[in-house]
Amino acid sequence: MDKILDLDGMAVIVTGGGKGVGRGITECFLKAGANVVICGRTEPESLPAHNGRTALFTACDVRDYEQIESCVDLALQQFGRVDVLVNNAGGAPYAEAATASPRFSESIIRLNLIAPLNFSQVANRVMQQQEAGGCIINIASVSTIRPSPGTAAYGAAKAGLVNLGASLAIEWAPKVRVNALVVGLTKTEQAHLHYGDEDGIAAVGATIPLERMAVPEDVGNACLFLASPLASYVSGTNFAVHGGGEKPAFLEAANASS
Repeated sequence: MDKILDLDGMAVIVTGGGKGVGRGITECFLKAGANVVICGRTEPESLPAHNGRTALFTACDVRDYEQIESCVDLALQQFGRVDVLVNNAGGAPYAEAATASPRFSESIIRLNLIAPLNFSQVANRVMQQQEAGGCIINIASVSTIRPSPGTAAYGAAKAGLVNLGASLAIEWAPKVRVNALVVGLTKTEQAHLHYGDEDGIAAVGATIPLERMAVPEDVGNACLFLASPLASYVSGTNFAVHGGGEKPAFLEAANASS
């Protein structure tokens, strides 16, 4: 299959790039010809690869600033530059806001908001010195734009991530572009933990206007666009990848005749 976009030689860091949405993002960049460093607390059983090009893994807890610096240094040592940072690592288990401990809430915000800020800061220092600058993509969530019951701290952190990107896009222009992807419900290898069996996943997909959940490649392709010259004038925005969003509940409840 021909490349969707040609990003030959581009150096990319994808946090949490070994599984789920992050793996899909990594595979898309590899298919486009980019060199990719992925990081996570543990190495995946298999590394993303395409046509002989394999992602380079480094252990990194994105909540640790020194480990962030080591990850960026590795990309520089291997490829001589850092063109793209995708802040993908994040997530949260279900926890009711009424009983979640302060320590739990702080840890969720640290992972989903503070860590991307710190990683962006370190990458920006490199990108500002490059003639072509660089691009930062923050992976947000539909929890940014609608209530997030059961994951309130996560939703708040992701909303903060979108605002953060808009601010950084102004501070770090014109060398560095910063954007966010507002990602909808996505079918990954762990989808059954959230949505149930295949019937449950299909039922959830049916509630989305495009009648399916996203797959990681959908998110990856959006990242390719934002990282490419096609998006050279796109910065400070949040880019929705949610299949049309979620249908308003009143549509199912209303009984007015048309």
